[in-house]
Amino acid sequence: KDVQEREPHVYLSKEEVKEKIQSYNSSVTDKLKMTLNANGIYTGFIKVQLELCRPITVQSSQSQGRCAPSSQDTAFYLPEDCVNTLHISSTNTVREVIEALLKKFFVADNPAKFALYKRCHKEDQVYTCKLSDREHPLYLRLVAGPKTEMLSFVLREHETGEVMWEAFSIPELQNFLRILDKEENDQLQILKNRYAAYRGKLEEALRGVLKPG
Repeated sequence: KDVQEREPHVYLSKEEVKEKIQSYNSSVTDKLKMTLNANGIYTGFIKVQLELCRPITVQSSQSQGRCAPSSQDTAFYLPEDCVNTLHISSTNTVREVIEALLKKFFVADNPAKFALYKRCHKEDQVYTCKLSDREHPLYLRLVAGPKTEMLSFVLREHETGEVMWEAFSIPELQNFLRILDKEENDQLQILKNRYAAYRGKLEEALRGVLKPG
């Protein structure tokens, strides 16, 4: 169930943050603990599940470091349920987390095409809520605790009606078209093979019926 409700951000004192981090670390089972720095900023880890329906464009070794995608980049679909871990700080926003996640895997797509969601369980139901660009994922992780059953993060594309097609470069669109052409040809070949097999069985059956007895 997707919802758009927003939970108010509660500003914690340094002592409250310290207590929460101690409680958080005592419950961690995967060694991904949080660290409180002297300046009050804390760092830690979040896991992000990638639920992407459209192909992503990955930079080739020749184009890595460039700002814009090139014709040498490749586009492909990520496997379902792909999960990645990021080390971030309490000051990092949702937008920065999305940018860091894409940069980590040399994804050339414009970060504006993506949105970060939080998924949580309430009263035996699962709720998914899109986070605003200004929210802080590590704060949400700290408040919810380390259990992903209570809170998890999901990266998705914006809904179809929200997609800013002008954000796509020409090489990206060309890559998408190549993928669609390949999928269309693959499906067409499957249909041709299926009907060829069916035709062969029909012709064989006809020969059996028309064979002189």
